[in-house]
Amino acid sequence: MANIISDETIEYVGILAKLELSEDEKEQAKKDMGSMLDYIDKLNELDTSGVEPMSHVFPVHNVFREDVVVNGDIHEQMLANAPKEKDDSFMVPKTVE
Repeated sequence: MANIISDETIEYVGILAKLELSEDEKEQAKKDMGSMLDYIDKLNELDTSGVEPMSHVFPVHNVFREDVVVNGDIHEQMLANAPKEKDDSFMVPKTVE
């Protein structure tokens, strides 16, 4: 299936890509784009009726570890370092008027 790419299409793609193509480059781009579309047409000929759609080629699994508390409740130790505290929280000077 010979996909013919028009000069207008090449001009439009050149504008979108902000490219200034010479006439030789436009001709080469037409051939390349035609080849790409021919390849896609060839892929469309494949029978994929028994193939389940997927988002990744390889199985994806969560690589993050589970959250595990290792140091327990050190609330009072942390508040011991506070210059001032109020209602079991750090008290800091007001910075915004």
